[in-house]
Amino acid sequence: MNPRTPTGQPPQSTLLSARKPKIDWESFEAWLFKEYRRFTALDRLRYAKRYADCLLNRDLGKLKMLNDSLREHVLKALSALSKFLGMHEEFLRLVKNYGLKWSSRRSEDFIIARLTRNVNAEQILDWVKKVKEKAPELSDFMDFMLATGLRYTEAIESYNLIIELAKQNRLNEYYNEEKEALEHFRFKDKFIRNSKKAFISFVHKQLVQKIAKNKPLDWSKVRKKIEWRVGKLKFADLREYHATFMTKFLSRAEIDFLHGRVSTTVFMANYFNPALIGDLKERVFKAIREIEAKIS
Repeated sequence: MNPRTPTGQPPQSTLLSARKPKIDWESFEAWLFKEYRRFTALDRLRYAKRYADCLLNRDLGKLKMLNDSLREHVLKALSALSKFLGMHEEFLRLVKNYGLKWSSRRSEDFIIARLTRNVNAEQILDWVKKVKEKAPELSDFMDFMLATGLRYTEAIESYNLIIELAKQNRLNEYYNEEKEALEHFRFKDKFIRNSKKAFISFVHKQLVQKIAKNKPLDWSKVRKKIEWRVGKLKFADLREYHATFMTKFLSRAEIDFLHGRVSTTVFMANYFNPALIGDLKERVFKAIREIEAKIS
């Protein structure tokens, strides 16, 4: 028999226990790998396991003691877990009630951080040259990243998919030769994930053909190889450089589209259609040629 309070109601601890769902961690892990890329999924799983009790006990007080960076990781992990358990709305109410913020940095803080960061375009391109010199087997991959501006994990995924499909004589299912575009949107499970999206990338046929003859890359081994032979990784800086350089040739909406940043503005959601922009490919290739000239 359950204990009762003087009012005849079960104590709060009993109510919490009755509402506390059991977590099937194997199913949650499988769900994460469907929703997120490998590195992100592993990050979410690790923090969810460590802080799951905060969610299940409806007590996020412990999170207030964490530093901003760690708290952001934990909140993202618990958000994913709450969606899996069907209690996301309750999780959002808890976050609001505890006065927690996903990040304490405002938009102007990010801009100031970029302005004061000791990295410039010349340093980024020098880093690319050094990687190609010290790890020549990664030359095509670095050219691919320069051409597409994809996120590192997306670039690895795309690079390997080119190789895999070429071996199966199915590359035409991914690379549209007429448009000279990799159509990522045809492989939604790989490239359309929550806020991380990639739709298309314009790439010269010659580079795609070179990649098709290469061996697949392992994302963790590539990182380790570059760290060992060259030093600090600068893939995020390279993507930022690509977007900034493209402003000479493309509009903000066009850059956001190519970088997979599709906002919920009325224009982007209802009116922006890259298929109607006849010279988009030509302007992208013009920019790519200028970038390639800088590292040749």
